[in-house]
Amino acid sequence: MLPIFLSALAAVGATPASSGDKPLPEVVSICKIWDQAPHNAFTDLIRFGDQWLCTFREASGHAGPQGKIRIIASKDAKSWHSVALIAESGYDLRDPKLSLMPDGRLMLLMGATVWEHAKYLTRAPRVAFSTNATQWTPLRKVLAEDHWLWRVTWHKGVGYCLSKLGEGNNPRRGFLYATTDGIDWRWITEFNLDGVSETTLRFLDNDEMVALIRPGYIGHSKPPYRDWKFHKMTQKIGGPNFIRLPNGRLWAAARLYGKDGRKATVLAEMTPDSYTPVLTLPSGGDNSYPGMVWCEAENLLYMSYYSSHEGKASIYLAKIRLPD
Repeated sequence: MLPIFLSALAAVGATPASSGDKPLPEVVSICKIWDQAPHNAFTDLIRFGDQWLCTFREASGHAGPQGKIRIIASKDAKSWHSVALIAESGYDLRDPKLSLMPDGRLMLLMGATVWEHAKYLTRAPRVAFSTNATQWTPLRKVLAEDHWLWRVTWHKGVGYCLSKLGEGNNPRRGFLYATTDGIDWRWITEFNLDGVSETTLRFLDNDEMVALIRPGYIGHSKPPYRDWKFHKMTQKIGGPNFIRLPNGRLWAAARLYGKDGRKATVLAEMTPDSYTPVLTLPSGGDNSYPGMVWCEAENLLYMSYYSSHEGKASIYLAKIRLPD
């Protein structure tokens, strides 16, 4: 087994759980799965049929005029090959997210940004759909300019997603939306939080919705999801994601910002009002934006992420054994 990187947690200002208190996650394997572009970043991961799909942005740098969306596939999570490359002239396509719709189709959600001399001008979400992961419908713009739908989560036939509206701190607003087809979106409520940004939503057994929100909030709400309670975390995070295991436990991953400016991709135990980092993945510099899939057949967490700790930003896949 690979070592648990507890010392790296301390380096980014996190307090790991003591191994004497309870078992900690252990890394089974980590491998680089893609590095063909100058900058490979912002991942997501999904299991579709009998294959793994990983999507991410390819570009010349972290931000720029022409980011493209790559989708790669693998039967064994070891040997990967490209199945799609999606681009739109004049737009920087960013933060691709894959989800499985109630009708069995794949939905690809992303932001399309316009830059001028490295200055942000405008953006709007884009969606595409596929039945086989290789052939995708033309990109379709949804919502209005300046929105950014980030990650959709489907629950009982409805997809839920938070849109970040505006750049900087003023204005910066977060709107919760719902959809049944990925094209038409119904407004539910606003998250009135300072700096509200990238958000992942999941559901508990009782239909309660939980939100993990950049730069550092956890929220929860019961149907119809208009009234929310928020907990401000002590940590500052970016690119947040979390999943709910069959046993009901929540595990989260994100970029953790250290007090000294260092950044790392960290796995954390999570509840509707707590976030406890317990494992740091090999990472540094420009990194994070994990995709997370629980493989019940292997009893392992599969996690994609990107990092530049070995040079240029590349895509990695970790397999992690979680404690019961």
